[in-house]
Amino acid sequence: MDPVRPSISSGPRGPRLAVTTVLTGLLLTLSTPAALPLPDPVMPERGSAFMGIGVLAHDGSEAAAADAPTARITQTEGVDVSSYQRDVDWPTLWSGGARWAYTKASEGTYYTNPYFAQQYTGSYDTGMVRGAYHFATPDTSGGAAQADYFVDHGGGWSKDGKTLPGALDIEWNPYGDDCFGKSQSGMVTWIRDFLARYKARTGRNAVIYTATAWWTQCTGNYSGFGATNPLWIARYATTPGTLPAGWTSHTMWQYTSTGKTVGDHDRFNGTQAQLSSLATG
Repeated sequence: MDPVRPSISSGPRGPRLAVTTVLTGLLLTLSTPAALPLPDPVMPERGSAFMGIGVLAHDGSEAAAADAPTARITQTEGVDVSSYQRDVDWPTLWSGGARWAYTKASEGTYYTNPYFAQQYTGSYDTGMVRGAYHFATPDTSGGAAQADYFVDHGGGWSKDGKTLPGALDIEWNPYGDDCFGKSQSGMVTWIRDFLARYKARTGRNAVIYTATAWWTQCTGNYSGFGATNPLWIARYATTPGTLPAGWTSHTMWQYTSTGKTVGDHDRFNGTQAQLSSLATG
């Protein structure tokens, strides 16, 4: 099609008025930008997940935990770390009262923490009881396969009195659907497969880290693991709140993501002697 050309009217003022009208239209068009499509939400990079990544978004505000729970003689302070913290200042944490630590070892069957050696060994060398955790991604591979990957990449256990059983971090999916696309029964099966393989490989029952809201939503509040697996409850508040079905008490509690030195601080629900007993099995 030939381009539309502006007509120029006759008379002494005709050409000037026609050209002015065309230029005005062009300026109005350029000064009013067309609506642009909004960018898709930015998803975190695979491997970047950490304990509690979904707690603030789905389970209340950190403001509820502005006043950290008062330490008791029957509670022992701890921390959990991932690659986000890089090289950790363990002596400062020890001086601040932390006596145990968990380090992210792996995620799915595709990621290992590049800072694992400094974090896992550093806490041990400072005098802490230490353990490793695995961030579950049930949408990428089976529970048994992820348990194997975890054990093979730092999640094992040794009876040295200073190594805690591995922990399964099972919570909101930061990369997509909250429940990783699984039905409640499918999620329970996945968790069962992970726990069974971990125990077969290490002789220990893994700790389960979760939040009550997620557990209710994604497992139907399944009660079948409470008799065997210690519970690490995530709730940023002044109390652990209602626990998932099957557990009458918690073993650990992640109570804040804004602690000193590193953000995530936890309480072991017992004395340091009881913490050592958990480590030895």
